[in-house]
Order: sequence, then C-alpha cells, then structure tokens
Amino acid sequence: MKDYRNIIFILVVAVFLLQMFVMKEDAKEPKTPQKPIVALSTFSLYDIAAHISKDTLDLVMILPIGVDAHSYEPTPKMMSKLEKSSLVVYSGAGLEPWIDGFQFKSRTINMSKHVKLRKLETDEFDIHSHHDKQCVHSDIDPHYWLDVSNMILATNLITKELIKIEPKYKEQYLQNRDTYLEMLHGLDNLYNVELNSCYLNTIIVNHNAFSYLSHKYNFEVKALSGFSPETQVTPKDMIRVINDIKLHKVSVVFFESFVSNKAIKSLAEEARVNIDVLQPLGNITKAEAQKNLSYEDIMKSNLVKISKALQCK
Repeated sequence: MKDYRNIIFILVVAVFLLQMFVMKEDAKEPKTPQKPIVALSTFSLYDIAAHISKDTLDLVMILPIGVDAHSYEPTPKMMSKLEKSSLVVYSGAGLEPWIDGFQFKSRTINMSKHVKLRKLETDEFDIHSHHDKQCVHSDIDPHYWLDVSNMILATNLITKELIKIEPKYKEQYLQNRDTYLEMLHGLDNLYNVELNSCYLNTIIVNHNAFSYLSHKYNFEVKALSGFSPETQVTPKDMIRVINDIKLHKVSVVFFESFVSNKAIKSLAEEARVNIDVLQPLGNITKAEAQKNLSYEDIMKSNLVKISKALQCK
C-alpha cells in the first residue's frame, strides 16, 4: 500500500513539474498583438481600406459577399464586431436603413457627409405614376462611389483615419494612398477616352444605379424600374422602355447581379435585344470575390460593356 501511495505522489509531482515547464515555455513565446478592427459597410469603401492598410489592420466588410446592400440586416455576431471596432465607416445617404437607431460605441464616419452627392432629376426619380411602399422617396442617389472624384475624397479621408489608428504605419499608408489615387485618376482618364466619341448616347438598365457615371461621362440612362430596385414593374413600364429601346437604337439591356432579372429578360425577349450585367459596386458576388476582383477591375469591366453598348469608337 505504501509503495502504491509513493507512485501516486511521484506521478502528481511529475504532472505538476510538466505543467510548470509548459507554462514557462508559453511565456517565452512572443504573443502576436491583436490588430485594430476597422469595419466598412460596402465593397468600394472596403476596397479603399484594403489597399491602404494591406495586412496591418483587421478589416471587416459589414455587408456579406453576395448580399444586396438595400435589404441587408446585420446579425448579432456582426453587431458584436462593430462594438469592438476602432472605426466604423458606413456609406450613408440612406443605403443602410439598419444604421438608424443603432448607437455605435466606436468612432464612426458617414461617408456620404464627405463626398459630393447627386440629386436625381425629376424624370429619373419619379418615373412611375404609382407610389407604393416599395418606392424610394429620397431624391439622393446613394451610389456615389461610381464617381471616381468621390472615391478620391473617400480615399484621402480613410487614409487620415487609418493613420490615427496606427500612426506607426503613416509612411506606408501614404505611399499606398498615392498608388491608389494614381489608379483612380487612370480610371477617370480611361473612361473619358473610351466614352469620348460614341454613336449612341443611351443605355437601358433594370434600375438606375448609374446616374453618377452617366452624369460624369455624358451619356443617358433609361431604367425599367426607376430608382428603386424593389419597385414592381408594370406593363406601362415595359411599353415605355421598349419604346426607348427603339428610339435610341439600343441593342443590349443591363441588369444587376443582386436584382431579379426576370422582368428585364422578358423585356429583352419582347424587344429582341441582348442582355448583360452591369456592376453598381455596392457589393460583389461570390464568384467575383473568388477571382479577387477589385474596384478597378470591375470598373474596367463596366466600361467595356458600356462602351460596346454605346458603340464608341
């Protein structure tokens, strides 16, 4: 019995010594400091921060890949991340209804307050004779990131804010900012050159998320469902757009990845024209994310399609 107790005592001491050794070794290993969390609501804003910060911050895109920005509601898990963030940047201009009433503990930026917003013209805003609960009653177009000038303003502001969070990376952030701004200026020049001389001047879309592009580069947009992607399309809308197709000699109509293409497909069949996708860049699809496409990549893809549709030289 005594020998049995001695064995137990030796085993207990051995386990204790082993635990002390493991704890000592763990203490020697330098622990990786946790990166500050920065949350951004839409893909375009996230793209800016990703190119500026590289891997120095823990970036969170609030809007999940493949989800429509107009209808998203953040989960409790996402809300918890927002609470832990050092900075939350949201698009504003009515794009994120869930923002209303939410009290952020961290610093927040409503980017729409720092860019140049565009009011829709009467015919852009109020195409429909009806006004149901699905219609958007704001005359502000929230898709301001499609104007490169606004992306430049957003880039400068986000860079300043990231430097406040991690001042030790100031020079790196400024250098990355300059590279990103150079890309944006290049995009603007490319659009100006490609859309400078076109045979046609009108594109047809399912809903007008592209007024910033058309206003900046001097072409027209006619929309099947007006400004709101949720508005029910009526037979009167179909007739109106079919007439626009004939009047403007349109050969292709566009829809968005996150909006049902049923109505626009039906219209295309009726008018005997082709159908294609334009990306408004509020978010990206899972396929686009898998290809690691950037704001620049998608803007260039949009340009190729618009240029072809307008029959530009």
